[in-house]
Amino acid sequence: MYEPEVTIITPTHNIVDAGKADDFTLLLNLLNRQTYPYVEHLIMDNASTDETTTLLKDYKNSGYIEFYSAPDNGKFDAMNKGLLRAKGKYVAFLSCDDFYHDIMGLEYVVNYMEEEQADFCYFPAYCVQPDNSAFLYNPSPYNVFQVMPFSRQAAIFNKESLAKLGNFDSKFRLFADYDLMIKLFLNKFKGVFFESCIVTYKMSENSLKHPTQIQAECSHIFHKNYRNLYPMTENIVDRMVNIAEIPKPLLDRLAKCFSEDEQEIFYERYEQMYEFRKQNAQAMREQERQQRGQ
Repeated sequence: MYEPEVTIITPTHNIVDAGKADDFTLLLNLLNRQTYPYVEHLIMDNASTDETTTLLKDYKNSGYIEFYSAPDNGKFDAMNKGLLRAKGKYVAFLSCDDFYHDIMGLEYVVNYMEEEQADFCYFPAYCVQPDNSAFLYNPSPYNVFQVMPFSRQAAIFNKESLAKLGNFDSKFRLFADYDLMIKLFLNKFKGVFFESCIVTYKMSENSLKHPTQIQAECSHIFHKNYRNLYPMTENIVDRMVNIAEIPKPLLDRLAKCFSEDEQEIFYERYEQMYEFRKQNAQAMREQERQQRGQ
């Protein structure tokens, strides 16, 4: 019986000096305990200058990983390099401090994707915040054209499907995964939802430290992906980024990325997200006015 291989790609850089060696060990140990036997783990190291390469060599010699160490242009460039080396039919992307807490998770998801002949599968995830509190991040695929629909760590992809889309656009240093998700839905690749939570990941500190860059990248992503569907003026893009508002003619075109049975819920979820973001923006402006008045 044919059993497809899964490749997990993890970018690293100076994880020892960053105090993430123990997190990385947890990732490896839990991945090694997965009940699905056909798992390849590629580490794409960005020419670490601390003891990271020594650590990686030890794990490679123990049979846990394969690793390559060379300069890269950010994590998404490293992931693209990993995709070129990946042997698996399916691929997933975990950072050094993420892990699959359900040791049967990969087996369940791969079998489901094989049954459904899916291009990608997404699922809930536990997200750990910098203060070590956690919340359950439930996917919102119908809001994909407004916000990130699910975390990169909470998805497994068919490698050939990603290649058809050009993999990650690495000019986006922080948000290339969102760009890829939009392309998957725009091009009507088949995604399936797996309802169990199998992964835990840590919120990227870069996303908290660089909100202006994320906003700029999001603007670029919206313009790039929607400009052939509707005239994307600066005002339209700004409103999409800040309050998730999509012009009705563009919204109607985006709705066609879903089946007729799904389009009603697509419009409903759009309105819910738009109202939420609009009210949140209004509350923030009011708070700023009050602060200026003090």
